[in-house]
Amino acid sequence: MKSIIHLIMAAPIITIAPLIFLLMSLTGCGEIKNNNRAVYLLLDTSGTYSKELSKAQLIMNYLLATLDSGDSIAIARIDSGSFSEKDIIVKATFDQRPSTANSQKRKFKETLDGFVKTMSRGSNHTDISGGLLQAAEYLYETGAAEKHVLIFSDLEEDLVKGHIRKFDLPLDGIHVSALNVTKLRSDNVDPRDYLKRLEQWQNRIQEGGGEWRVINDLERLDNLIVQR
Repeated sequence: MKSIIHLIMAAPIITIAPLIFLLMSLTGCGEIKNNNRAVYLLLDTSGTYSKELSKAQLIMNYLLATLDSGDSIAIARIDSGSFSEKDIIVKATFDQRPSTANSQKRKFKETLDGFVKTMSRGSNHTDISGGLLQAAEYLYETGAAEKHVLIFSDLEEDLVKGHIRKFDLPLDGIHVSALNVTKLRSDNVDPRDYLKRLEQWQNRIQEGGGEWRVINDLERLDNLIVQR
């Protein structure tokens, strides 16, 4: 480094600017900070909750309006066994060119709208844990600085017989938000079941290193993810 500084001091004025640029590059000045965001939206398509999917379009519209070039988004269904790429309905990383990014967003919206419109029946089981594993894998692969999982579900997990989901969830640095957590028929009989279900998921998310919150008012999505 000393030799470069001596070179700058001895150089003619006309050559100083390129040498200063070289010095800044070597010392790390001018590095671009990664402030990209990545969002993974899990949609519960089981039983009566599948009738709630039209509300998921409100969430998607908010996300598409908020995410920028360089940000990533994926939407997947919570199925009988959700730790699989096949459950991803649509995904995209938005191009740096605004016109291309806008085109991506239009196609993204058309794909999800088509899925909601044509889905004939819900899944028989609800593998929320598998969906969270798939979400974490996707988010880490994006390399985004800010990572979110949004769970659109009543949070009632119903696994296929033999499926094991009692393990720690790798959610370090991931913000997990449960949206539109509707009450089950049994919750009306004993409201403590609803509160217990929320508490169990909160504990599991936090034990995996994630942050947890519940948002049931879909008219108040303005702080769902940080806006740049």
